[in-house]
Amino acid sequence: MKLTNIKYAGLCAGIALTLCSVSAYAAESHMAQSLKHAEAASKATDAKAITEHAETAKSHVTIAEDHLKAGATSLDAAIEHGKQGHADLAKKSAEEAVTHLKAAQ
Repeated sequence: MKLTNIKYAGLCAGIALTLCSVSAYAAESHMAQSLKHAEAASKATDAKAITEHAETAKSHVTIAEDHLKAGATSLDAAIEHGKQGHADLAKKSAEEAVTHLKAAQ
């Protein structure tokens, strides 16, 4: 019975890791998406396709800009907390900045 529980736990962990890696792979960066669509727009020959790709590219750029702004705000908070000697709050703000900057890539 104990071996079955270990196998079941291992299977569940494997499935969870697989799903996490697939979602991380599927979540291509906003800058990469915007570049891909901008390139597609530049290669398209009809106005409708150019417009659709350009709009999609711009939406990804806008999302990336928002994450960059949020990252900068979090870094400002990390600096302020660090200057005040609040290491835990500074670290949390820096971690938030990392999350936003990774999302902006």
